[in-house]
Amino acid sequence: MELPAVNLKAIVFTHWLLTVFACMIDWLPKAYGLANITILAMGVWAIAQRDSIDAIFMFLIGLLLTILTDILLFALYFTEAEKASESGPLRDLFRFSSGMGIFSLLLKPLSCFFMYHMYRERGGEYFVNLGFITLSRDRSSYQSIEHMDPPADQDNKLPSRTY
Repeated sequence: MELPAVNLKAIVFTHWLLTVFACMIDWLPKAYGLANITILAMGVWAIAQRDSIDAIFMFLIGLLLTILTDILLFALYFTEAEKASESGPLRDLFRFSSGMGIFSLLLKPLSCFFMYHMYRERGGEYFVNLGFITLSRDRSSYQSIEHMDPPADQDNKLPSRTY
């Protein structure tokens, strides 16, 4: 099964837009915006250097880490911010902002999946095997090197030394 072609620019732009929408109202700490914008800067680095394995790997690891930090920050700050904005004039804006933050969090694992495949296309060497899901390249067209024919020219072979 072939994966759909997903542009790295589209992934970075989507996460940037969702991060901006999530930070529209001041209900999350500055760590949320700082972490996500820093990771998106790594995404811009991965766009700028198309052949860099390090850039795409750092972006992938950063997205994985922001999944954890987003879960932690939402768990710590959501209920208090919801109670504070429940009867105020910013209730709808809080709902929109928190919805965009949650949507960004839900979209990050899919983005990580596409980032991993881009990493493998650029020459990355990490394999992931989850039992029923195997992420690897099809190498059936490669010739095996285990059964190579011996060279025909063995006259130039050096004699073995005895010590």
